[in-house]
Amino acid sequence: MTTGKVTSKNVTTRNATERKKNKLKVIPLGGMEEIGKNMTVFEYGENIIVVDCGLAFPEDEMLGIDLVIPDIAYLEKNAEKVRGIVLTHGHEDHIGALPYVLNRIKVPVYGTELTLALVENKLLEHEMTEKADLRIVRQGQTIQLGPFKVEFIRSTHSIADAVALAIDTPVGVVFHTGDFKIDQTPIEGDPMDLARIAELGKKGILLLMSDSTNVERPGYTMSERVVGDTFDTIFRGAKSRIIVASFSSNIHRIQQVVNSAVKYGRKVALCGRSMVNVATAAIRLGYLNFPEDTLIDIDRIKRYKPEELVIITTGSQGEPMSALSRIAASTHKKVEISEGDLVIISASPIPGNEKMIYNVINELFKKGAEVVYDDLIDIHVSGHARQEELKLMHRLTRPKFFMPIHGEYRHLKMHAKLAESMGMQEKNIFIMQNGKVLELTSRSAKITGTVQSGSVLVDGLGVGDVGETVLRDRKILSEDGLIIVVAAIDSNGNQMANLEVISRGFVYVRESEELMEEVKILARDALVKAVNKKGNNWTSMRNAIKDELSTFLYKKIKRRPMIIPIIVEIQPQGSARLESFRPQLPM
Repeated sequence: MTTGKVTSKNVTTRNATERKKNKLKVIPLGGMEEIGKNMTVFEYGENIIVVDCGLAFPEDEMLGIDLVIPDIAYLEKNAEKVRGIVLTHGHEDHIGALPYVLNRIKVPVYGTELTLALVENKLLEHEMTEKADLRIVRQGQTIQLGPFKVEFIRSTHSIADAVALAIDTPVGVVFHTGDFKIDQTPIEGDPMDLARIAELGKKGILLLMSDSTNVERPGYTMSERVVGDTFDTIFRGAKSRIIVASFSSNIHRIQQVVNSAVKYGRKVALCGRSMVNVATAAIRLGYLNFPEDTLIDIDRIKRYKPEELVIITTGSQGEPMSALSRIAASTHKKVEISEGDLVIISASPIPGNEKMIYNVINELFKKGAEVVYDDLIDIHVSGHARQEELKLMHRLTRPKFFMPIHGEYRHLKMHAKLAESMGMQEKNIFIMQNGKVLELTSRSAKITGTVQSGSVLVDGLGVGDVGETVLRDRKILSEDGLIIVVAAIDSNGNQMANLEVISRGFVYVRESEELMEEVKILARDALVKAVNKKGNNWTSMRNAIKDELSTFLYKKIKRRPMIIPIIVEIQPQGSARLESFRPQLPM
């Protein structure tokens, strides 16, 4: 046997053969047809990288649920292939699922300095900092992850240290914008690196993946500095204490509040755990600057006159347990609304949160505060690009293929139409769903299949243990209540005691004694019929009671409460045997 010499020609031929065999797979696991839960898999051969790892907040029908995270079954199945998770910026919908994901797969996480500081805060809350492998990358740097070269390109968004990603793969370059707007006068740092993006566009971009959140809005998104001017106007005329509610991650917004406070001689106190944690990290890293003696502890606010104070707090979305909601409800331990306080809510409602926010605003007005919010004045600007900025991104990148990302279906569809209006062929645009697989070569792209995807619900410490059946149960309990029927029988099926009916969330028993008596009689009759027909059959007795009561109650009062029959068998020795049962929904 002879050993052949490896030549550059052999290597080139082998690499070309491998490129023909392997295709780039782009698989969104979250962020498609939804706002939040952003996560995308890039797979080539035996290598995977993941871009972003976000969460979403529960919808109204997800009763009791705290958070929603992507289903990562596909990543767990291919854990040995995953080379790392790459983050575009530090918002919850891009980093919030990391504690749960890193608990399942152990991989390094790459991001800019502020982004990883916010990740570290989250991991600290989950007592996971020692397990995490966090690796800082500067804007402008490139990292190698298997066959992928990932360049971190300076971007502008509503949080500092945001980046777009140029992912150089064996079949071509994928440009992922992350969340962005083109702000020529950012609060911190330089503008978006449009020159580098244009350079990449000239060299050739295979696939553009671009933010779609604001595609419905014409024109350009206003600069963050517009909000600073508004703050100055409000602070100049304010004679009372000012409370500003904002996202804790919006460092630029916090900085502008501080700037106005300093200009008009006010001290600043931070309120809310996440606000304190994020601001502390941002100050330490130099992304947030407080002049000396400006920042005071929230415990010291009573030492100052109202006109000398600004409080920056969490709760701009009306979250029930947030600091602003507790202040409005008079349950906060350190801050209480006083007559004449000026409250500024410097954020626009996330879809679905409108009711919670307006409830908080109403409570603040009732307590004598003046409230300024986005409907009344330019106190918030978006961090997402509008139509003209999106068009510019398409012109600069000139991609072969396009995938709109980060939006509900209407956003993705409108962004696809915008791309068509700029000359891109419809066949080269891919409106994806979570779990769909887009396969690319240097010349082609097509959707080829589906992997497992979806939502995992986080309820307290439980992750994924609440599913559709549990949510359906909770919905029925919240709407129509619960009836428990308890019957004691002997081994022959004879009743040994009066049948008991207990209800919760159904009707007030004292005011519905006649109805509850009818329920008892029907349940007792159904039990007797079941015993006469099939003897001491637990399932038969249980189903007979449920069926009889479900039909009766719907005809009587048009409600379908959850009905749980419990049968207790009295043994000859006087002990009782409780039937084994699992509550089931009424049909």
